[in-house]
This record gives sequence, structure tokens and C-alpha cells, in this order.
Amino acid sequence: MKSFEALTEKEVLALAISLEEEDERVYADFAEGLRETFPASAAVCDGMRQEESGHRRRLIELYKEKFGEHIPLIRRQDVRGFVQRKPVWLVRPLGLETVRRHASAIELETRGFYEKAARRSQDASVRQLLDDLVNEERHHEERADALEKEKLTAGVKAEEDEANRRLFVLQIVQPGLAGLMDGSVSTLAPVFAAALATRDSWDAFVVGLAASIGAGISMGFAEALSDDGSLTGRGHPWIRGVVCGAMTALGGVGHTLPFLIRDFRYAMALAIAVVLVELGVITWIRHRYMDTPIPSAALQVGLGGALVFITGILIGSS
Repeated sequence: MKSFEALTEKEVLALAISLEEEDERVYADFAEGLRETFPASAAVCDGMRQEESGHRRRLIELYKEKFGEHIPLIRRQDVRGFVQRKPVWLVRPLGLETVRRHASAIELETRGFYEKAARRSQDASVRQLLDDLVNEERHHEERADALEKEKLTAGVKAEEDEANRRLFVLQIVQPGLAGLMDGSVSTLAPVFAAALATRDSWDAFVVGLAASIGAGISMGFAEALSDDGSLTGRGHPWIRGVVCGAMTALGGVGHTLPFLIRDFRYAMALAIAVVLVELGVITWIRHRYMDTPIPSAALQVGLGGALVFITGILIGSS
């Protein structure tokens, strides 16, 4: 890798052309990734792509005027100091917040490059163009805001926000809720059966911890291997798997931790209280994100939890 200070004016212009071409293609990928779910935001990215294309053409014209037809290929990875970008724009479906965050980082980095390049330039025309591009990069955020106002009317923005919410529910809430329900409910029987069978807090804790971690691993792999998300829009399978597995383990560990208390009666009472809190949280999540009425959600969750709890009590007491 070459240091930025060691680049000639010719190489700086070649690098600027390469950066603008890369940014142009990134915005094109953003637009393509958003087009199906967020068409208005995709139009904003198309507008930003056209801006970058205009910058590239102006840089090429000046380069040809100064240095001829051949433009050497100098990329960001050939020069020290650039941040390596993760190819998030290739993820499908692509989230609005992800695009906005990365677009902001792109504009900030490009502006910094032009400011530094302009300060060290000795050619008046090159410096003038670089200064102009610095100012235009500063106004890119305003340009993006103007495009949003033009393309994203209040109704369209509300629709896209709702679509974004649906994606969040589909990709994060659903696998997390499935894991939390499984961990909170399915581990009730082994934990309380062990507690009542042994009357020993430590034995109940060990059984509960093993059941929780085992269920988390099992549910995580089951979710990750269920589908790759390409047709269902459920997002990256391993992210879903991690979310589901972690919430499964958390759901089981919650009512297992009270058994670290040596006094069995206090531990048992606290564990039952934690179970009630867990079932209440699951009920609220189902109501908040799945639009399930609270009475219906409470009945469904409570009935399932009660049946498993009673099963553990009967087995442990036998």
C-alpha cells in the first residue's frame, strides 16, 4: 500500500476517479436493494448515484486534459488511510437505517479525501475542481434531503416506515419471540421437576442451566437451517439463528438463576415469580409486535406455561 502523501497529482486524480466510480456503484446497489420494498428511497439513491456520476465525468475530463487518455487503476485498497467497507449493500433485503448510516459514512470519507487532496495540490485547475467537489460533498446531505422531500411524501414515508417495521418483526422479533417462548416454557418441566425431586437448589440450577443452553443451541441451529431468507425475506439465516438461540437460552436461564440461592424455599418462590414475569413479557411482546390482543396472548402463553409447569410439578413430586 502507498501512503497518500507519496501520490503524485496524476495519481490523486486517478484515485478520485476510482472513488467516485465505486461510490456510484454502491449507490446503484443501494437503489437495487431498496427498490422492491422501499421504492421511494431507491429513487433517492438513484439521484445520489447520478450526482456521483457527474463528479466522475468532471474528474475524467480534467485528467484527460492534464495527463492524457490512460487512467491508471488506483483503488482505495492501494492507499493507506481508507476505511475498509463491509459489502452490506449486497444484503437482501436491505434495511433503510443501514443504507442511511453507510451513505453518511461514504459522504464524510469522500469529503475528507477531497479536502486533503485540495490542500496539497499545486495545479490551480486541479485544486479548483477538488475544492468545488469538497463543497458539493458538503451539500450532498442537503441534496439527499431535497430528494427525500421530492420522492418521499408523507404517505410514502409512512408506508416505507411500516414496511421497515414489518421487516424488523420478520427478521428479529419473530425468531427472538419463538426462542424466548421455547426457552421460558419448555425448560419449566425439567427445572421444577429436578427441584421438587431433589429438594436441592444446586441440582435444580445445574439441570436448568444444561436445559437452557442445550435448548438455545438446538433452537439456534434449527432456525438458521430452516431457510436462507432469499425467498421469505426473513433475513440472514445465521443472524436469525443467533437471535433465536440467545433468546431461548435467556428464557430458560431466567427462572434457573434463582436456584443459586441455597435456601430451597426462597429459591423456589423466586423462580415461580420470575416465571410469571417471563410470561408477562412474552404476552406484551406478542401484543406489541404481533398485534395479538392482550387477553388472547395472555391465555395462549399462560395456558402453555401452566401445562408445562404442572407437568414438571407432577413428575418431580412422583
